[in-house]
Amino acid sequence: MAFVFYCIFVAVAVVADQITKYLTVANIPLHGDVPAIDGLFHFTYVQNTGAAWSMMSGMRWLFVALFVVLTALVLFEYFKKPMPFSKFERWCIAAIYAGGLGNIIDRICLGYVVDMIEVDFMSFPVFNVADCFITCGTIALLVSLFFFNKQFWKDEKKQ
Repeated sequence: MAFVFYCIFVAVAVVADQITKYLTVANIPLHGDVPAIDGLFHFTYVQNTGAAWSMMSGMRWLFVALFVVLTALVLFEYFKKPMPFSKFERWCIAAIYAGGLGNIIDRICLGYVVDMIEVDFMSFPVFNVADCFITCGTIALLVSLFFFNKQFWKDEKKQ
């Protein structure tokens, strides 16, 4: 039953990501700039064919292959060999997966990822809502695993 809730969360997150990307493409010209909160961030429409800072630009096949592997690992872990993840950690994994799915939809349908959020207070690549899900989910998962889930790090051979 929990798996259904994770799937609903992923679907809602992907829809939110795709709506923001649609609104960006419909309302901001390519490389256009729309102020949001002065000194914090503004919107800039960018077509990204790579990862952050356009690393691995043009390697769409690699991103698709990695996402297929991620999908297989998530399904295998959940249904065949469950690991000692807490419920919170499973929600983090769902957030990471949702972000990856949102970006892979762009890569397959458009050949690039629509990015639109640019921070003003530091030099950082333009990113999107899916990237926020990936980043926040990853940070929360790592913090939870390192500080709160001692069961995850137990060596099964010692038991």
